[in-house]
Amino acid sequence: MFGLFKSPALSPRLLRLKDSALFDSLTPLELKIIDGLMHERRYLAEEIIFDEGEEGQALYLVTSGRVIISRQLGAGREVVAELSSGSFFGDLALLDNAPRNAQTRALDNCELAVFFRADFMGLMETDPVIGYKISLALARHIGRRLRDWMTGKPQLEAL
Repeated sequence: MFGLFKSPALSPRLLRLKDSALFDSLTPLELKIIDGLMHERRYLAEEIIFDEGEEGQALYLVTSGRVIISRQLGAGREVVAELSSGSFFGDLALLDNAPRNAQTRALDNCELAVFFRADFMGLMETDPVIGYKISLALARHIGRRLRDWMTGKPQLEAL
């Protein structure tokens, strides 16, 4: 009888979402709703996830493996960040469809959970509480990056 009020145990998949700063304020039920909106993608080592200049349509959460973010610099590429499990990138695409300002490619074989802007906008209409929590986490993340950039922290730390 007391088990009725107990919070359900999270599956490994939901625990990975909960470990992300973007979703850590969500309840188990809210995480299940978000999980239903996520699209799984697998990439092979060295495969490009998205290219610099492409229209941004989704945020990506690294669930396994590593990705590298780089941008064009003269004739070569400048590495901006290397991200591993629990990290997310492409977050500005949830807000608008501006061109990507960097390229992202898989460093090893990796799995990503993809959250499309259209799904996020629909969520904002159907479940504004979840939308608010994610928006606040996103705003804090972007604000932290901006503060880091303003105080001269290296790009790698600012992402």
